[in-house]
Amino acid sequence: MEHSEGFLKLVAAAKSRIPEISVAETRKRLDARHVFHFIDVREDHEWARGHAKGAIHLGKGIIERDIEKTIPELKAEIVLYCGGGYRSALAADALQKMGYQKVFSMSGGYKDWVKGGHPVVED
Repeated sequence: MEHSEGFLKLVAAAKSRIPEISVAETRKRLDARHVFHFIDVREDHEWARGHAKGAIHLGKGIIERDIEKTIPELKAEIVLYCGGGYRSALAADALQKMGYQKVFSMSGGYKDWVKGGHPVVED
């Protein structure tokens, strides 16, 4: 998918303010049973086609509305992912603005997760 210039500028600005984590590092944390919230921010239909094992779903359209009910602790570690790492960067930026202190965007997103052969759940 080709992204518009305005969208890419918005994402670049968000990425300058948020930390990213690689797929490999995310997987290493999962395998070590490191405690964190692993959240898929993609659309409902994307989630339904398949998602990373161990993830929960809070789509980008509702994450700001529902995050405090789902994860009330502002110091909780959160790793967000989307299809390729763009929407998750925007969502991570928003959560940081809401006061969450340990929010990461998984670079490469679900595409790199699948490409790396990591476990996937299909509904």
